[in-house]
Amino acid sequence: MRNATALRWIAAGAVIAAMLASVISFRADAQSEYMRGNRMPYDAFDALPKTDLEIAGGTIHVAFAPGDIALPKEKVLDWIRMSAKAVSTYYGRFPVSSLRLLLVPIDGARIRGGTTWGYRGAAIRIPLGRDSTEDVLRRDWVMVHEMVHTALPDLDQRYDWLSEGLAVYVEPIARVQAGDLSARAVWRDIMRDMPKGLPESGDQGLDNTDTWGRKYWGGAMFCLLADIEIRKRTDNRLGLQDAMRGVLSAGGNHEKDWSLDRVLSTADKAVGVDVLTRLHNEMGPKPVTPDLAALWRDLGLRLQGENLEFDDAAPLAAIRKAITERHG
Repeated sequence: MRNATALRWIAAGAVIAAMLASVISFRADAQSEYMRGNRMPYDAFDALPKTDLEIAGGTIHVAFAPGDIALPKEKVLDWIRMSAKAVSTYYGRFPVSSLRLLLVPIDGARIRGGTTWGYRGAAIRIPLGRDSTEDVLRRDWVMVHEMVHTALPDLDQRYDWLSEGLAVYVEPIARVQAGDLSARAVWRDIMRDMPKGLPESGDQGLDNTDTWGRKYWGGAMFCLLADIEIRKRTDNRLGLQDAMRGVLSAGGNHEKDWSLDRVLSTADKAVGVDVLTRLHNEMGPKPVTPDLAALWRDLGLRLQGENLEFDDAAPLAAIRKAITERHG
């Protein structure tokens, strides 16, 4: 009897182990299928069931790769809606008429980056932690960052600094304009992180220096300087937001391949001043080191310990306010 009982337990244990191994293998296979390589798995995506979200002139087709997520599906869809609203607020509409959005459950409680493509239609893949909470989604910046990518034509890899820099710069401003962040928090983060984009020894300009800091924060610095200069030259009537809306209105989104010159000239035409082209001529081929301390002072930004204070009497205070105000 004991031997028979022991054998039954051994058999049961083997079955359970096989089931666990099958589940683990299923998760690994699912992740490998949907996360393999640096290309969007369009065919695999199209075979999944989808939920369609109508967003300000566009439709987001949301699909979940196999795997468990702790949050109810509707909470995840609310996060997508919130992110899309921020991007639509900044650009005046959602950048593309149709977007495939693939969410891949992964271990942990974080959103681990994202990737955007356009070669077979606009698509985004987001690895979503199975244990992510509502608070994690509410504070997330990744979804907005990736959606901003859909509003810029696909550029030569040499100019990734504009694609990534624009997404870094626009993301928090879009969230402020949508009411999801405070302007104070955004400017505090800009002051903290913008120095990461300054040129270091051996730098050869934005076009020729492929480092993380220059690609992301150097590109964001270009966008901030362009925004300020456009506003200076238009008496604060227009800014980078209007310039990038002009690119979108001219048919420029991530499903199109444009040259950098076409993007910059189209943006300049939208605001009636050649700021972006001129600034690229300065910062593209050679290192430029702006005086950030003076810039913060002119914008009316003063750090007091961990707290940021606004000086509304500063020369560029009105421009600072306009950048984060919701566009009409």
